Amino acid sequence: MKSTTASLKPAEVEKKWIHIDAEGVVVGRLATFIANRLRGKHRPDYTPHVDCGDYVVVTNVDKVVFTGKKTTDKVYYRHTGHPGGVKETTPAKVLGGRFPERVLEKAVERMLPKESPLARKQMTHLRLFSGSQHDHEAQKPETIDFKAKSTKNVRSA
Repeated sequence: MKSTTASLKPAEVEKKWIHIDAEGVVVGRLATFIANRLRGKHRPDYTPHVDCGDYVVVTNVDKVVFTGKKTTDKVYYRHTGHPGGVKETTPAKVLGGRFPERVLEKAVERMLPKESPLARKQMTHLRLFSGSQHDHEAQKPETIDFKAKSTKNVRSA
């Protein structure tokens, strides 16, 4: 008796659209949930080398929260490419700035496989919006109540 593992082919993938409201949700917990959905690890026919994940629409990204004092004490570093060009910022500055969705975007990006064509393709399926409105009503996304999944997903301010 021989058993084989069925491998999903790109043409056989059926992608769904899901919507998550991120207001008051802890960043790290939400990022892991989104990364698993983008990769397709929630599916029984998950195949590591095929893009079998869902499209994820997240609203109210500017209202995410951190646990503890991470909002002020956590530091994000980046390099400009010039000598001595190390820049640093905190989540509080990013969330209060022009592009608050970058906090969640970078958190999800760092949970996907490291710098690969598949990871770049999967990141294009993530849509982040600062307000409560989004442009993807026509796709009829299924709304997932992430807050209700666990009491640890929400932090009261």
